[in-house]
Amino acid sequence: MTTYTTLIILSALVIFSYLFDLLAGKTKIPSVLLLLFLGIIIKQTVDYFNFKTFDFTKILPALGTLGLILIVFEGSLELKYSKEKNAIIKKTFFSALIILLLTCASITFVINYLTGQNIYLCFVNSIPFCVVSSAIAIPSSAGISKSKREFIIYESSFSDILAIILFNFAISNTQFDVSAFTGLGIELIIILLFAAVSCVCLLYLIGRIKHHIKFFLIISLITLVYAIGQSYHLSALIVVLSLGLFLNNAGQIRLPWFRRFFLYPTYAFELKQLLQLSGESAFVMRTFFFVLFGYSMDIYQLGNVSILISGGAILLAIYLIRFLYIKLVSKIEMMPELVLVPRGLISVLLYYNLPKELKIKGVETGLLFVVILGTSIIMSLGLLASKREKHTEAHPDIT
Repeated sequence: MTTYTTLIILSALVIFSYLFDLLAGKTKIPSVLLLLFLGIIIKQTVDYFNFKTFDFTKILPALGTLGLILIVFEGSLELKYSKEKNAIIKKTFFSALIILLLTCASITFVINYLTGQNIYLCFVNSIPFCVVSSAIAIPSSAGISKSKREFIIYESSFSDILAIILFNFAISNTQFDVSAFTGLGIELIIILLFAAVSCVCLLYLIGRIKHHIKFFLIISLITLVYAIGQSYHLSALIVVLSLGLFLNNAGQIRLPWFRRFFLYPTYAFELKQLLQLSGESAFVMRTFFFVLFGYSMDIYQLGNVSILISGGAILLAIYLIRFLYIKLVSKIEMMPELVLVPRGLISVLLYYNLPKELKIKGVETGLLFVVILGTSIIMSLGLLASKREKHTEAHPDIT
């Protein structure tokens, strides 16, 4: 494959992704679902013509991690805090936490029943299936009302963070005793202090950088902070979320010394530029990740009845828990919140970071692909149904 052929393919993928985003806005079919199918089509074409390629799964974790950082950072940069938001923040946090734990318990039981492995292994392997993917949920919520979109941004971001905390806790502790929970508490205190210091330092740095190359440097620093935190098994996604929230709400801090040292006349304009750059960078990372993930999948596993049954049981657990929580606890509108729980990028990242000795035979990428595909299709159908229902309510004369 020549250099020019590679450039043509990469450019074409970005163009297709852009067209898919336009199509998603009209049809409510998630663009990531179309990207997955594009990756599958490319794989079938490559196999048919017997082209030589390399193992793309080696770069998937790096692409996915960078995409996750950018998507969470972009989403948090859009959130404006006020005292009135305390209620929705509390509501989405407990929604993400309780649904995550209940879903983990349910899927642990499913995996235990299907494989017969011990509860600890089943619990660790269940976590990638339990987390809502903000990489899919946030872009897919673009067409819904502002209040509902805000709910999805907070909930999916909290779900990512809590799942990473739970995952790190689970793989680091085979026994969940007092010392394990004490260590978790210390870790959270450290990461919150780290987040506070990082926020202040980053804001100070943004105001002092005079070089014309500025925002990619900021994104690189955020990525560096995340990577350092994760390398010490700290839930560094908290830092990314905190940075976005802090930067977008720094203007609300009325302390004279803070405004004098940290805020400057062009701050609002540069913040807007940072949001645009992080959004476009996230778009590119998301494009390549989901195309390569679709490319790496073996679609013939969809013909495996045991995988389909296992995937169906996991999907049932996911939606049953969410339905009961919305109905009995949250008491919000059922649609589209019920279906906006896709699995995707973060699920893949957690699975690839699972130590080899903890993986269970039968709980593999094929099952993960079925669940990701299933939640994406259900979300698409749910968003389409919700859109038609609203259209009918707005135009009752149309039959």
